Amino acid sequence: MSKLSLKAVQKLTCKKRDAWWTVLLVDPIATRLVCVFARWNFVTPNRVTWAALYVGLGSAYFFLQGDWVSLCIGAGLYHISFILDCIDGKLARLKGNGTIFGGWLDYVFDRIRVLFCALALMGGQFLQHDEEVYLLAALVVIFLDMLRYVDALQIYKMRMSMRNKIEAVTLARQAEEGIEEEERKVVFIEDLLRENPLGQADELKRETAQVEQAEVIDLHQQFRESFPWYARFRHALVQSRIRPHLISGIEFQMFIFIVGPVIGHILWTTAVSAVLMGGFELVIMFKFWLSTRDFTRTMERLDPGNIPSRAGSIAPHLHAGRHRRRGEDDMGAIDPAQMFPAPEPYEDPGFEPFPRAYTDQFTGSVTDTMQLAQIPSQNSQRPDYAERERHPR
Repeated sequence: MSKLSLKAVQKLTCKKRDAWWTVLLVDPIATRLVCVFARWNFVTPNRVTWAALYVGLGSAYFFLQGDWVSLCIGAGLYHISFILDCIDGKLARLKGNGTIFGGWLDYVFDRIRVLFCALALMGGQFLQHDEEVYLLAALVVIFLDMLRYVDALQIYKMRMSMRNKIEAVTLARQAEEGIEEEERKVVFIEDLLRENPLGQADELKRETAQVEQAEVIDLHQQFRESFPWYARFRHALVQSRIRPHLISGIEFQMFIFIVGPVIGHILWTTAVSAVLMGGFELVIMFKFWLSTRDFTRTMERLDPGNIPSRAGSIAPHLHAGRHRRRGEDDMGAIDPAQMFPAPEPYEDPGFEPFPRAYTDQFTGSVTDTMQLAQIPSQNSQRPDYAERERHPR
């Protein structure tokens, strides 16, 4: 295999925006190692992921020793583990052999590494100094790491839900207007900024509207209007591939497991890192809240007919009361499916209102796995049901 071009590998494998620790201290080493590992077929992304876990557990062993030399060795091993953790993704992008299971494995192993290293680092210091505050610090590190990644996944899920709803409404409107299916499109400003990291949002919106004759959906408009300086701040960082989220989960881990042990101030480093990451997480939550308001206004504009006119009130049919007998109100005349509609597929793809029998694709027979048909009805188990209805107590 001929020698790989370092610039080509960097362009193909490095993210357009990444954490500043990764950009400055990891990518220069990781991309060069990728050029070497790519020559060997036995080096697969999953094997690199396993290697990163083993090296991370080795750093936890040295953290547990507690002395300064062992802490420095553990910090070095943790940084090597993180470099390997970045190499597996770069190798998958370069050779195109990444898998969904590999992505899951990488995520789970990251959490395992943080858990063991936090317990070992703080536990070793507790054994050295006999101060319970280190045990509390371990809980704080584990909790904040969990909160960071769980919150990130949930916000991503909610953003995708908002996108799917807007796409469904927009494509339906375009179909009603007679637009051909291949010409229907929905453009979001975040997609344009992802493809053009150095572009300005307003300019990209105007260019897209002129060239593609499509409206650009902007779910970050209120945030940019509230903080006009953010665009300049973002532009300055993106020029160096650094994302504006300066203290993320990556920097949080690196400060606690590398900087703190090396400088010998683990508690202070943990406290400062926790405060900084907590502050940035609050900013992200605030930004997401503003995006939900932009989403509400967008839906009101795109689909005003489906905006409830009695928002915040309780539907009248829910006030029937337990004292009324069946048949004295309108409950029997209204289809329950209309009063309590199931969520749309794009709102909850995995929703099932009740277990259903399925048809075998080979024999055509219907299989009732839950044996619902054999369950006796409520009325059959209670023979006095009708009598009690006629004479309520």
